[in-house]
Amino acid sequence: MDPVVVIDFETTGLSPDMGDRATEIAAVLIRDGRIVDQYQSLMNAGVRIPSFIEHLTGISNAMVREAPPASRVMAEVADFVGDYPLVAHNASFDRKFWDAELARIGRRTPQAFACSMLVSRRVLPQAPNHKLGTLVEYAGLPVTGRYHRAQADAEMAAHLTLYLERALMARFGLTEVKHDLLGRIQRTAKTQLESCIARYGGSAAVSG
Repeated sequence: MDPVVVIDFETTGLSPDMGDRATEIAAVLIRDGRIVDQYQSLMNAGVRIPSFIEHLTGISNAMVREAPPASRVMAEVADFVGDYPLVAHNASFDRKFWDAELARIGRRTPQAFACSMLVSRRVLPQAPNHKLGTLVEYAGLPVTGRYHRAQADAEMAAHLTLYLERALMARFGLTEVKHDLLGRIQRTAKTQLESCIARYGGSAAVSG
């Protein structure tokens, strides 16, 4: 796979459109089939964390009060990500916060997102469900920490992305899997995976 960055946010709620803000972000760089670098930080956006979110994530209001400002963290993580394409598990959620938090500091990144949850639904339809924890257990991937903490979730999503890459290579005889192919797969019906790969051009296309 070409280099990609897997990201994960923890937040105060479900939508930046409702005033919710990020409380933590992690970014994991994958290159040459392995994790090679990481960024992680709590961030202080000046917004109170509801008690049920504190219970879910273990991130308290006291913790974020001591964290660096969200503006500094987002500038740092944007520099870390650079122009690499992005992956997230349930990417529609993370993309909303990625765009909203970067917009607050006057930055944006144009790269595409791929969703490891949507890709796994096509590649692993036999899994019990496609939550990150279920897929980690199903595939025998390492549990790298507490679920609903950004670094652990990003690391596990990175291991899942590599697993999906290997599964696609083994099943379809691909020499590598480009980020663009993941994007096509996530937009394809589960029953059309083989034709999606064929339309993409097989191993010759995904290596160019």
